[in-house]
Amino acid sequence: MSTLKDSLLGGLFVAMAILTFSTEARSQESRPDAITNPMLWADVPDPDVIRVGDCFYLVSTTMHLMPGAPIMRSRDLKNWEIVSYVYDRLTDSPKYDLNEGTVYGRGQWATSLKFHQTAAERRAGKPGRFYVLFAPNEAGSMGDTYIYSAEKAEGPWTLVSRMRHFHDCSLFFDDDDRVYVVFGTGEMMELKSDLSDVVEGSYRKIFEREEDETGLLEGSRMIKHRGRYYLLMISHVWAPGRHRREVCYRTKDLRSSWEKKTILESDFGGFPHVGQGTIVDTEDGDWYGIIFQDRGGVGRVLTLMPCRWIDGWPMLGDEEGRIPLHVRPLVSGEPTRSIVTSDDFDTTTLNVCWQWNHNPIDAAWSLTERPGWLRLHTNRVVENLYLAPNTLSQRMTGPTCSATVELDLSHLKDGDCAGFAAFNGQSGVLCVSKQGRQLRLDMQEQEVSLTEREKAVKSVDVKTIESAALRQSHLWLRIDGDFMPGRDIATFFYSLDGEQWTKIGSDYKMRFDYRRLFMGTRYALFCYATKRTGGYADVASFRLGPTQQ
Repeated sequence: MSTLKDSLLGGLFVAMAILTFSTEARSQESRPDAITNPMLWADVPDPDVIRVGDCFYLVSTTMHLMPGAPIMRSRDLKNWEIVSYVYDRLTDSPKYDLNEGTVYGRGQWATSLKFHQTAAERRAGKPGRFYVLFAPNEAGSMGDTYIYSAEKAEGPWTLVSRMRHFHDCSLFFDDDDRVYVVFGTGEMMELKSDLSDVVEGSYRKIFEREEDETGLLEGSRMIKHRGRYYLLMISHVWAPGRHRREVCYRTKDLRSSWEKKTILESDFGGFPHVGQGTIVDTEDGDWYGIIFQDRGGVGRVLTLMPCRWIDGWPMLGDEEGRIPLHVRPLVSGEPTRSIVTSDDFDTTTLNVCWQWNHNPIDAAWSLTERPGWLRLHTNRVVENLYLAPNTLSQRMTGPTCSATVELDLSHLKDGDCAGFAAFNGQSGVLCVSKQGRQLRLDMQEQEVSLTEREKAVKSVDVKTIESAALRQSHLWLRIDGDFMPGRDIATFFYSLDGEQWTKIGSDYKMRFDYRRLFMGTRYALFCYATKRTGGYADVASFRLGPTQQ
């Protein structure tokens, strides 16, 4: 009888919770501080999210971009800012320097972020530390796992150790301070207490995938809640009527068997089904899921949803298991922040929102040679944009975006190319080239072909759509992006005075291609030499248009 009573009470509690949330959800749209999905309409794949005190911290994949492993912070899950990068550059191979191949679509992958305070730290009154673990998607020693640590999420981050490769892994600290890494498809190993290496002989296969689960089953994210262990993963069955989904495995004992349940299977906003992410709690004890969704040319965006504990499972979505358009605000009155920002280049350090394409050549760029301007020197003779060092980029964002750059190209040399691009494996490019003494602006479509193993650039197909002769070296370039469903369109403009704009070229269809760069389209500034070095371009500003928040 008591079991039936508990079951009825539990069912009544869940029903009341669903009714309450449904009522609240319908009222969120009218609230100006409501969180609208996507929570981050920009390329922020493979998220791991934790809370420390009243702050949420998020890490994402940026692969071949430097600095890498961005750490983002928010107090309300709406306004996010980048507060640090785990590392400035990777140096395992000349490929990271665009020599002897590239690391397009590889580099840092699926980083795990944790905060842990050991028993010894508690006794000593120390506050604990942040940890990240990631493994580049490479073969051999280039794919060895990195573990970094920091006292504060803002850094500085210190390399702790390197060890064997763990694919799409999750670092996990248990209550007894033992440390594990869960990786691949249901594989686990224990790490030494100092995180210097694995405990040999500790490998376990904790579950086997189901027979029909022939697609993805990866992206491990592991937490512990009320004595149970929970492992979240992305899953996909390649069969008619089956979709990408988020599944959860749970157990009360790491050495025992695991149960499995689908906790989310939902499309959203006219785009495909979401998958891969994690859950996080608030100071008040509420839980949320943060799961990415593929959205074509803009990349993989983050969606936010309630997480309701039902029968000991973290069920994601609204009362119908769907991604809600609006989510109630966590904290009111937080200042507006963004992971993409305008820049006047009026400081001596580079804005944290920028990342270089592969390792930069530090001697070839400056914010001080001409105060208030970013100077990009040519530093290596190359054949194309995809091999050009010191290309600087920020994310493009949805639903629409617009960015303008002001350039002084009076110091380009014969054969130099500089400009502004919607950069990806297939790029729309505004390229100013100097031919003899003449400057010419081309709107181009560029597509790179890479070798499978070394990711070496085999060729770049360049189609010039429209050209304009320039009689001045000071000009403005603008790229507008439209990432609404079915669009993914970039349009291109130039101006000789910063006020009157001329469209150039045709609308360009942006694409996401996991075989090449494996990321969303980015705004990119570039300057490179095709004949001899010594020239440079100056950038006065990068300004986001009124569609940016």
